Amino acid sequence: MSADSGDYDALIQFLYQVPIGLLQTELGGEITMINPMAASLLMPLTRAGALINLFDVLDPFAPELRAQAAAHTSPGNAVGDRTLPIPVGDRAQPGTLLSTLGLRLVLLDAQTWMATISDITQAVHEEEQHLQKRLHDQSRSDELTALPNRAVAAEHIEAARAHAATSPDGLFAIAFIDLDRFYRINTTRGQAAGDHLLRLAADRLARLVQPGGRIEALGAHGLLAARLEADEFLVVARQVAHRDVAAQLAKKVVDALGEPYAIDQQPERVSASVGVVLGQRDAGSADALMLDASLAMGEAKRAGGAGYSLFDPAMKLRAARRATIESDLRGAIGRGELAVAYQPIVSLASRQCVGMEALVRWHHPSLGDVSPLEFVGIAEETGLIAELGRFVLNEACRACVAWKRQFGGHAPRSVSVNVSRAQLLGTDHTEQVRQALESSGMNAAALQMEVTESLAAQDERVQHSLHELKAMGVTIALDDFGTGYSSLATLHLLPIDVLKIDRSFVMQVESSEHHRVLIEAVILVARSLNMRTVAEGIETEEQASALARLHCAKGQGYLFAQPLSRAAMTAWLAEGRRSGGAP
Repeated sequence: MSADSGDYDALIQFLYQVPIGLLQTELGGEITMINPMAASLLMPLTRAGALINLFDVLDPFAPELRAQAAAHTSPGNAVGDRTLPIPVGDRAQPGTLLSTLGLRLVLLDAQTWMATISDITQAVHEEEQHLQKRLHDQSRSDELTALPNRAVAAEHIEAARAHAATSPDGLFAIAFIDLDRFYRINTTRGQAAGDHLLRLAADRLARLVQPGGRIEALGAHGLLAARLEADEFLVVARQVAHRDVAAQLAKKVVDALGEPYAIDQQPERVSASVGVVLGQRDAGSADALMLDASLAMGEAKRAGGAGYSLFDPAMKLRAARRATIESDLRGAIGRGELAVAYQPIVSLASRQCVGMEALVRWHHPSLGDVSPLEFVGIAEETGLIAELGRFVLNEACRACVAWKRQFGGHAPRSVSVNVSRAQLLGTDHTEQVRQALESSGMNAAALQMEVTESLAAQDERVQHSLHELKAMGVTIALDDFGTGYSSLATLHLLPIDVLKIDRSFVMQVESSEHHRVLIEAVILVARSLNMRTVAEGIETEEQASALARLHCAKGQGYLFAQPLSRAAMTAWLAEGRRSGGAP
């Protein structure tokens, strides 16, 4: 046997034993050579076991293959790697399992195709598993912060419930976290800065819950930090040593998130409000527990933020009442449930009525009288404050004009209307005031808009709106003076005509030398700036006399009259005219 013959035999042996299918076909697909591996892979695909034409065999699984092969006319071209899902068993049966073949066709010359074929079922299966795992991991983590997401947090809470159910003394804790006034970062510094701050906050939480960290040292174990959405996060402790740990955990979170952040090399402060639920063996579902924690967080936020609140079942009742108020407030004006009450402002020297403060009142058909402290805040949060404010403004202007017609020189010279931040920042508030004055026929100088001291001092946009109102001829009063952020030194920068001294100072004017001196200083500075002063919350003759001696010009309070309906106030004014002063 020649050397060439030996080489050929070795080649044939190799082709027949190689663990990959090899076959050769004519240009139209007729098989001219096939090794056992290729035959074993293709035979189950044939009808009646006829391995004659490769394209015919594969047509049910790759019907486009013949046309694609025909388009390749240059030797050396490959049709490319193909994966062919192949049914195993009866292909007509639904739910049939699949195997996968890998095919590659190469044009050897103008008349010959060389094909390789292999079983890649296991490789495809492993790749699919890897992909599913990766997608599963992605679906369980927050894309922005890389913290676990709500689904993972819920699983962790369920695990905590299961553990607590097996132990009579088993306790766990959930802290619901919301960053205070986070929207300010996005609106003033942009979303990229906001996203960066969220990542920094998430990193702080991740460090807090790591093994051996500050929270674990309190006696909390099985810790997890997760991001829920927006600026809301969750910390779960699957086991806490005792009840006090929940509050200590919340405080650690508040302190950690309250530290300054570096955003684009500039310091930024954002505090956090935290609601805490202490869970035990009879605790509700994960969703119910997270809802309870969010209710507690809302209580912390309404208390001023930068703190925490422990969940109490009474919060659910308050939340339900709040939801009812929010829902019913939307139609309260149209149903005629809202009204305006008026409290007189009197001259402390003559005791004559010189003005009125308009105060909104709501008599709910089932809840009874709802305090403005309760529903005005809800109106601000829900965007209803503009409609509410417009109603009070129009009613007050009409009432003032009517009293002017009825009582002439004995009528109150002005009416005061409170205005909120949301109203002042609204695009049409100045126009609303102008329309109210025009429709009622009221002089702009007779309208006094009251804004709280803290609001006027801290926001330039609010100050711009106040300047616009001042330019219209409207009087501006600074309400609750002494409780906010402004100072006597910067008072001249605000467009203020009247300072209203807060009732917390007035009630101690007789008993506290300190408060008496403060009131006197406010009055002296106001006079130097051509501002008038009004003392709020006067309840006794002694208080009224003391304020008069300090040269406070005006006062209001229950000593003179409580807030009255328009009809009752009309009667009060008529009685005052007959007696020559306040009744």
